[in-house]
Amino acid sequence: MAGPRLPFEIDDAIDDSLVTAHAGVPLLIEAFRVSGAAAELDRAVAIKQRARGLTASQMAESLFALWVVGGERCEDLAMLREDRALEALLGHGFPAPQTARDFLDAFDQPALPLWQGERSQIPGEGERLQGLAQVNQRLIAFLQERRPQTVATIDLDATILESRKRQAERTWDGRTGYHPMIAVWAEQDIILVDEFRAGNVPAHGDHLRVLQRAAAVAQAAGATRLLVRSDSAAYEQDTLRWLDDKKHGYAISADMSQGLTAAIAALPATAWQDAGDEADAVRHWAEVAYVPTDRRANRDSPPPPRYLVLRITKKQGVLFADGSSTRHYAVVTNLPDPADGCGLDLIRWQRGKAGTVEHAHHVLTNELAAEALPAANFAANAAWFRLNVLLYNLLSAFKRTALPEDLHNARPKRLRFVLLDGIGKVVRHARETLLRFSQAPRRQLADRARLALAIGPPALAPCAA
Repeated sequence: MAGPRLPFEIDDAIDDSLVTAHAGVPLLIEAFRVSGAAAELDRAVAIKQRARGLTASQMAESLFALWVVGGERCEDLAMLREDRALEALLGHGFPAPQTARDFLDAFDQPALPLWQGERSQIPGEGERLQGLAQVNQRLIAFLQERRPQTVATIDLDATILESRKRQAERTWDGRTGYHPMIAVWAEQDIILVDEFRAGNVPAHGDHLRVLQRAAAVAQAAGATRLLVRSDSAAYEQDTLRWLDDKKHGYAISADMSQGLTAAIAALPATAWQDAGDEADAVRHWAEVAYVPTDRRANRDSPPPPRYLVLRITKKQGVLFADGSSTRHYAVVTNLPDPADGCGLDLIRWQRGKAGTVEHAHHVLTNELAAEALPAANFAANAAWFRLNVLLYNLLSAFKRTALPEDLHNARPKRLRFVLLDGIGKVVRHARETLLRFSQAPRRQLADRARLALAIGPPALAPCAA
C-alpha cells in the first residue's frame, strides 16, 4: 500500500524561464484597454508619477490582476512582482506594496460633503474619485456598444463592510465598518454607480440622489425604459413622486406602518390568494387599497400606487424567531400586472433583486477584494472599493463581449478555473513575443476572446428585455 507522501521532491533550483500561472489575465487587461477605459483613466485621474513610474491605468491594471487571481491585499503584490512572464505580457511591471498604498492615498482630496445627516455625513468626492466614476461610465458605454440593452432595471442596495479600523463607525446592527451603496443594471450585470459611506450612514440616507445618478448613467448609455427595485430604504414619498413624475416603473418594499398594517388586517378572507407553500409555511398574497396620508393630492398628480402584500403563515408548531406565526411583506408599485400574470408575479419580480444587487455585493466582498480595505484613510478606501467596482464591470463586459454565452454569468472563481489561471510560457522568437498555453481548451478560449476584442462591435439589434 502506498504511503501518504507523494512521489516527488521539491528541487532547490529555481526555473527562470518565462512561465506564468495566470496566462488568461492579459486578455482581461486587453479588454480594459480596448474599451477605452484605460485611456480614460489616465486622462481623468491625474496623479503625478516619476518619469519611470507606472501610469494611473497601469496601477489599476496591476490591482485588477492581483484581485482577479485571488490576491486581496497590497502585500500580495510582492508575489506578482516575481511573475516576469505576466509582466512581459502586460508590458509593465507591478508596483511595490507601498507604491500601491501611495497611489490610493492620492485620492484624498478636499471636497464638500455629499449629504449631511443629524449624526452622520457622506464625504464628498475629489476630482480623482470622480475620475474613476467617469472610467466606469466608459466601461458601461463599451458594453452597450457591443451588446446594447434598451431596458434598464436598476436595483439598489447597501451592504456592510465590517472593519476594525480607527475611522470605522458603528453600523445599524452593532458592528463597526462601512456602509457602501451600489446600483446595478440587472440586464447587463453591471454596476451603474457606487458610493462609499461611513458605517453610521442610514440605508435611506440620500437614497434619491443615488437613484437619480444611476438613472442618468443608464440613460446616457442608451437605456430608454427604466424600472427600479429596492428594499424599504427607498420607501420615501419624495422618491416615489420622482419616479412617478419621470414615468419610471418601480416595485419597492414598503414599511409596515400602522396605517398599512390596519388596512391589511381589514382585508376579508376572500381577498387572499394562494402563493404556494413552503416546507414549514403557507404563503398567500393580496392587493390592499391604501394611500399614505402624505401622498400628494391634486388634479395633476399620478394615480396612487398599488400595494401588494405577501403573507407567510408558519405551519402548526413552527414560529418565527420573534415568536409570531404570521408575517406580512408589502410592495408598493406603479406597474400593471403582466399580460399573462397577476400581482404575485410583481412581488416575485421585486424580490428578484436578491439575485442581482445582493449577488454583486457578494462577488465584490467575497470573490474580489472590496472588503480587504487597505487604509485608515477614508478616500483611499473609497478608491479601493470603486476600483473593485471597475473590475466587477470589466469582468461583466469581458464575459459578454468576448466569451461564449455559457460563461456570461460565470463568477470570478469559475473564470479562474477555465481561463485566467492557465499555465502559459512566454517565448521570444523572430522579434515576436509568443504566449504558449499548456492546455488546448484555454488556448481556444483565449483565441476566441482576442478575436472578439479585435473585430470591434457587431451590428446587432438591441437585446431583448
